[in-house]
Amino acid sequence: MSTTSRITATAVAAAVGMTALAACGTPGGGADAKTVTLVSHDSFNVSQSVLAAFEKESGYKVKILKGGDAGKAVNQAILSKGNPQGDVFFGIDNTLLSRGLSEGVFSPYEAKGLANVPAGLQLDKGEHRVTPLDYGDICVNYDRGYFARHKTAPPKTFDDLLKPRYKGLLVTENSATSSPGLAFQLGTIAKYGQDGWQDYWKKLKANGVEVVDGWEQAYYERFSGSAAGNGKGDKPLVVSYASSPPVEVLGKKPAPKEAPTGVATGTCFRQIEFGGLLKGAKNEKGGKALLDFLVSKEFQEDVPLKMFVNPARTDAKVPELFTKYGATIDKPTTLPPETITKNREQWIKQWSSLVLK
Repeated sequence: MSTTSRITATAVAAAVGMTALAACGTPGGGADAKTVTLVSHDSFNVSQSVLAAFEKESGYKVKILKGGDAGKAVNQAILSKGNPQGDVFFGIDNTLLSRGLSEGVFSPYEAKGLANVPAGLQLDKGEHRVTPLDYGDICVNYDRGYFARHKTAPPKTFDDLLKPRYKGLLVTENSATSSPGLAFQLGTIAKYGQDGWQDYWKKLKANGVEVVDGWEQAYYERFSGSAAGNGKGDKPLVVSYASSPPVEVLGKKPAPKEAPTGVATGTCFRQIEFGGLLKGAKNEKGGKALLDFLVSKEFQEDVPLKMFVNPARTDAKVPELFTKYGATIDKPTTLPPETITKNREQWIKQWSSLVLK
């Protein structure tokens, strides 16, 4: 699910990359009792004022180590388990969760504030090895202008994408190299089952779906509705986020009645993002305090416009920009984390054989 934030003022950043580990500090910073180190993917972002308030109140200085896309960051956490690079990990989602748990990366800790987080997001509620911090939905986005000009209704569901009227209009990301691409594939598996998803992708391929390596290429270069791409793309359908439309409106004056892009709400897969205390953390006390902060109302209310995802807390206020222009997904597809872990590699190989050859 990269740039500094998952969706910054100009972007939704979720491509799996080979970004070298970039640090706002130095590895091993947790060895200092007054320093607590957060290890994350590149998309983590927080307002400086919110972070400064936590540092002042807690007495800890927060250092942030960013390690590329979520998949790469999780792999690094697994490789360094027992001797972690920091104290807390932010950014393992439900597509990778079971792997992190089975590898023993995290130590149990029940963070303060969990009473305000819905049980449906607490996928490790019994042991509290990880704490749900935000969620978002991967969905097909559409260019409203294109469909208005062609006097054609945009698609709403997975089934719609197979219709002849949408032939050659969709671009998606490679499941093997992109977290949104993988999430979209998982959405089709959740929808059509393990016996039907491959047939669906055969039909989608026959209907002209284009596959690119990552989100940035898909959204900026190929999607016609991206303001950052200056409309140079020729694909009016793209796999992105339900929260992409607010980004297209951010900073525009006067504010439009609706975003220039929309969401096909019947094509969504829910991603839940977690944080956890790293096993072997050098500053365990500071790590627990940091996790409490990540669940706090202050941080949770900062999440929507910094990372353009939904806060996990039900009592966290969401900005009007987010609620007015973003899409609310009432019935997203989902799969149990253990099912994803058991089948993920095989599914990706099968998808690659079907779609890329």
